[in-house]
Amino acid sequence: MTDNDDLFGGSGAAPVKRAAAASARNAAVKVARTAPQGTPGEAGYDASAIEVLEGLEPVRRRPGMYIGGTDEKALHHLFAEVIDNSMDEAVAGHATFIEVELEEGGWLSVTDNGRGIPVDPHPKFPKKSALEVIMTTLHAGGKFDSKVYETSGGLHGVGVSVVNALAEILEVEVARGQTLYRQVFSRGTPQGKLETVGRVLNRRGTKVRFKPDHQIFGKDAHFQPRRLFKMARSKAYLFGGVEIRWKCAPSLVEGVDNVPAEATFKFPNGLKDYLLHDIEGKELVTDQIFSGKITKPGSHGSLEWAVAWMTNEDGFSTSYCNTVPTPEGGTHENGLRIALLRALRDHAERVGQQKRMAAVTTDDVMATCASMLSVFIREPEFQGQTKDKLATVEAGRIVENAIRDTFDHWLAAAPQQANKLLDWVIDRAEERLRRRQEKEVARKTATRKLRLPGKLADCSNAGAKGSELFIVEGDSAGGSAKQARDRAIQAVLPLRGKILNVASAGRDKLHQNQQLADLVQALGCGTGSHYKAADLRYEKVVIMTDADVDGAHIASLLITFFYRQMPKLIDDGHLYLAVPPLYRLTQGTKSAYARDDADRERLMKTVFKGSGKVEIGRFKGLGEMLPAQLKETTMDPKKRLLLKVVVAADDKPEANDTVERLMGNKPEARFAFIQERAAFADEADLDI
Repeated sequence: MTDNDDLFGGSGAAPVKRAAAASARNAAVKVARTAPQGTPGEAGYDASAIEVLEGLEPVRRRPGMYIGGTDEKALHHLFAEVIDNSMDEAVAGHATFIEVELEEGGWLSVTDNGRGIPVDPHPKFPKKSALEVIMTTLHAGGKFDSKVYETSGGLHGVGVSVVNALAEILEVEVARGQTLYRQVFSRGTPQGKLETVGRVLNRRGTKVRFKPDHQIFGKDAHFQPRRLFKMARSKAYLFGGVEIRWKCAPSLVEGVDNVPAEATFKFPNGLKDYLLHDIEGKELVTDQIFSGKITKPGSHGSLEWAVAWMTNEDGFSTSYCNTVPTPEGGTHENGLRIALLRALRDHAERVGQQKRMAAVTTDDVMATCASMLSVFIREPEFQGQTKDKLATVEAGRIVENAIRDTFDHWLAAAPQQANKLLDWVIDRAEERLRRRQEKEVARKTATRKLRLPGKLADCSNAGAKGSELFIVEGDSAGGSAKQARDRAIQAVLPLRGKILNVASAGRDKLHQNQQLADLVQALGCGTGSHYKAADLRYEKVVIMTDADVDGAHIASLLITFFYRQMPKLIDDGHLYLAVPPLYRLTQGTKSAYARDDADRERLMKTVFKGSGKVEIGRFKGLGEMLPAQLKETTMDPKKRLLLKVVVAADDKPEANDTVERLMGNKPEARFAFIQERAAFADEADLDI
């Protein structure tokens, strides 16, 4: 949510929140008045027990609330917060270049030639400069009032102050009025007053140089040059008028493909150049890319887009709001999808193809569509502080209205290309309907047609032989797996987190659980006494979870489900475990993957014996892996390692006992099991 809910008619959530707060406050007062004095446990709980966090301490206590966690993604979010401020200056017309420099020792700096952060005393805090207030106070900034910035990526006034709180050292230099000012902070605390360095004649703007705090992110955390390079380049694509200069210590990019030590980005054609770069070498349905830019000064929004349809590739969508990436999409992406569909329907009506077009959906239009979309709107609403998804309803209307008319004119101006695209989209819809009909005919039960769960990305193979179902945790891992799979034989079913523990749950809970229902539906063979081996839709059922403790727990829950509800599936040899890597080791042009710590040490002693530095990257999960990496290491039948789940007939009594002890509803049995094996635990390997 934004800090100003009056935009586009205000927020209906505010009265509800106020009512809930009032209700809670009244209840607390009532309890305080009626509670008897001297209640047991009251001793020691007085006013001194109420902790008040001041300044930036809340950020250091709970960094996940502000940057989404303390992993590699969150670490690089610090860079995004700083460069977004410089981009806001560029978009507002006050900066023409931004410099990004990654130094040895973990230092990162972002410099612009904008107006520079104000350094005069703040009216509300006359003893502090405005710069110090901005750097040390949450919800302080110049973006709450649109008079300062027409549009901006920072809205809550917490971005750069959060970076300051989570930096071991942060230095700010501001050049204003031909004078250079400087102030240093450590973990959010000023290390002295704002100092005047001296006169500067040919410099203006702000430079922020910082080093992330290893107390927060861990001693092994460091910026990845490839990721920073890509983020910086994408910003230049988003605003054609800005030049971004990249510089990195040569030792940090040694052996890193396609990441130079120095580069300059400036793309006059904006998103069109971006899309051409991403689809280079791909065969397209139409000769031309549908692209455009609409700027409306003084209005609520402007936007830029580039769209192309590929013939042999899955589609993808990349979107931004006020130069901030929105990987989970949102209302602006929905507006684009609807605009493309409706304009195509209008064209179909003009050429007498409306009947064939009736079955086409937005999914058919976007199936092989590569799209880039960037919107600039005032005071946008995001879901969460990390701004992964745009929630502003007005953005959808702006995008739909602007792109629909423009796309309609584009289709009318090139009827031959328009008809080719129309036939392509209709073919996708007819193919979808044909596949659905074939599956329903070939895989129906005696009483009803099988309806597959919506999250399942099925394979095109009509029979079970040779088909594989990968069960993954979460939509992020599911997205990577869907891009990495062989669509002919490999299906992907994402599950939401940890499934129900069937060993301790009652029958009612089991039947009401939607995730398990989706899994059973996808397999098509039933459970328990209704299990039919002939109806199993896949030859291999592969559990593919993250290579960490949580992933192992989810795998255990899934194995328990199959062992209890589909034991014949295990007996027939259909259940497997994927073995994704935990580490990627790189030394120059040489790279290898390690499954665990022991495998990593083995590779260090055998493969990487040279004197060169070995970079070790730890995968946080399947969703963090590139589709190509996931395919190469875990899904490609020619290269992967699968573990078959086997329970020998002689071992079944022991297996029953183990499942009951570890997964049953008697916690004392689990506690005893842990105590018996405490000697095997290695504290160094605990993920705390």
